[in-house]
Amino acid sequence: MHKVAILAFDGVVPFDLSIPCEVFGRVRAPDGAPAYAVCVCGRRGAIQTRNFTLRAPGTLADIRSADTVVVPGIDDVERDMSPAVLASLRAAWKAGARIVSICSGAFLLGAAGLLDGRRATTHWIAAAELARQYPTACIEPDALFVDEGRLVTSAGASAGLDMCLHLVRLDHGEAVAADAARLAVAPLIRDGGQAQFIRQAPPRTTAGLAATLDWILANLDRSLDVRMLADRAGMSERSFARHFRDQTGSSPVQWLLAARVRAAQELLEITPAPIEEVARQVGFESPITFRSRFRRIVGISPIAYRRRFQTQTA
Repeated sequence: MHKVAILAFDGVVPFDLSIPCEVFGRVRAPDGAPAYAVCVCGRRGAIQTRNFTLRAPGTLADIRSADTVVVPGIDDVERDMSPAVLASLRAAWKAGARIVSICSGAFLLGAAGLLDGRRATTHWIAAAELARQYPTACIEPDALFVDEGRLVTSAGASAGLDMCLHLVRLDHGEAVAADAARLAVAPLIRDGGQAQFIRQAPPRTTAGLAATLDWILANLDRSLDVRMLADRAGMSERSFARHFRDQTGSSPVQWLLAARVRAAQELLEITPAPIEEVARQVGFESPITFRSRFRRIVGISPIAYRRRFQTQTA
């Protein structure tokens, strides 16, 4: 039977720890037999989480013989990683195990040297820090999970569920995975990436263009172009574009598009306005163009975004 070892360590995030326990522990093969042997593994003695202590029935030695090792998130990515835990991960990798992480568990994989030269993801709020700490890895902050064969990493919380169901589908096929998804009351495949959960404000500045940026945000419904904005700032188009990038890290066109999409997200969340009206209010002349740009940046359509995030009072 496929052995799944779920790593427990000081600072482990309990929610992340519970996801693979529930998903893999409840999977049944077509004949009704358990599909996985699941064991939580850690050092001897009490393991401290933020709110309580736990004891793992399995040991770090058990990790080395597992078929799949799951590394849950850690509550502080600056926390010192246990040398014994990292050594167990390296030994499991050397023995041929599939090693997967949930949320900030990717930082343990990085500390073990397993991310070098590979694609990976983590919770969007920690993606930049993961890229800074492990520059030889290719971090994909928008992905719900990244499958690199024997190494699979997922974003935060519910993305760990997406990843676990993906692994069940790889191991046992669509039908078994669909049953596991139904037990978890979750979609087998979720559309979109992490971008749909991020309402990312366009970069701001306190330098010379601050007043111009404020004016743009107050006039998103107007037809705006670089020449108009440069005139308002009292600069040539070339000088305006240069100063704009220096102060915001973005081109005027890119900044304006991000501002319009963010404003559209807010309207979709708090108003019942038709999609065409939302597009008009944030400055898109064509609803078709609006839908295309919105999907490219957010990862899902405006209608899908509204269904997921609209407030009850809208």
